[in-house]
Amino acid sequence: MSVSSGREANVLSETPKPRVSLLVTDLDNTLWDWFHTWHTSFSALLSRLTALSGVPQEQLETEMRAVHRLRGTTAYSLLLDELPSLRERSRGRSPMQVYDEALHALNSARKHTIGLYPGVRETLHFLRDRGVPVVAYTESISFWSEWRMRNTGLDGLIDVMYSSPDHDFPRGTSPEDLRMYPNSEYDLKKTEHRQVPRGLLKPNKEVLRRILDDFPVGPHATVYIGDSLMKDVAMAQDFGVHDVHAAYGVSHDHEGYELLRRVSHWTQEDIEREKTLAERPEVVPTRVARQGFAELLDMFDFREV
Repeated sequence: MSVSSGREANVLSETPKPRVSLLVTDLDNTLWDWFHTWHTSFSALLSRLTALSGVPQEQLETEMRAVHRLRGTTAYSLLLDELPSLRERSRGRSPMQVYDEALHALNSARKHTIGLYPGVRETLHFLRDRGVPVVAYTESISFWSEWRMRNTGLDGLIDVMYSSPDHDFPRGTSPEDLRMYPNSEYDLKKTEHRQVPRGLLKPNKEVLRRILDDFPVGPHATVYIGDSLMKDVAMAQDFGVHDVHAAYGVSHDHEGYELLRRVSHWTQEDIEREKTLAERPEVVPTRVARQGFAELLDMFDFREV
C-alpha cells in the first residue's frame, strides 16, 4: 500500500503518521458499492414490472418518483402497492402479491451484487485487533442500512452505526408488520445501532459532534473517510478531524445516475441544497485513498486510546 500523491496535500512518506484512536466511516460507496447494487436491482424490478403489467416504463418511473417523494426515500418497501397503474390492474388485490415475480427479481439482484470493496474486511479486523473503535455514519434509512451490514458480514466489525430514521409508512402500518421472520432475523447482533435526528444531514458538522460526544477521543485523534468531497470531506474539515477522500468509491455511471434522478425522492428543496453545496469553494482533501480502504493503514498510526 502507498499513500496517494497529486494535487491534494497528502502527507509525505517521511512525515510521522498522525496517531488516531477512532475511525468514523461513511458506508455507501465507501465500504461497499451502493450505487451498483441499487441500479442493478432497481433495473431488474423495472424490467419485470414492465413485462408483467404492460405499463410503459416511463409511466412507472413517474409514479415511482411521486411515491418516493411522499415517503422520503428511494428504498420504499411498499412501493408497488402505491403505484396507481399497478393498483388499477390488480383488481383489489395487493400489487406486491400480483407482481411478486418482479420483487423476487429485485431481491435476487440485490443479494447477488452487495459486497464489500477489497481490503475493507481485513482493515476492520486489523483495527479491532488494535483496540481502535470503528463508527459508521450513513444518511441511508435504518432498515436497509442494517440489511447491508448483515449481508456483508460487518455486524460486530463496526462498533456503532449511526443512521437516519426509517421512512414513513402508511397509517396503521409499522416496519414489524412487513417482517416475515422473527425480529432476531433482522436486528444487528453485535453492532450497536443509534439514530440521528431526522433532517440532520451532511455536511452539518453537528453529525460528527454527536458521534464524538459518545467517545473519549478528540478531533485530533479521529479520522473520517467518505466518498463525497462536498459532504464527507467538507464536514470533516469543518469539524477539525482528519479527512480522507474515498476516491475509489466515486461512481462514473452517468447512465445509471439518470435513472436514479428520474425515480429519486429528491424534492426541489433537496435539489436546491445540492446546488448550494456545489457552489461552495472547491474542497481539497487532505488525504486521498485512490486504490482502496486499506490505504488508511499507510496514512495513520492507529492505536488504542
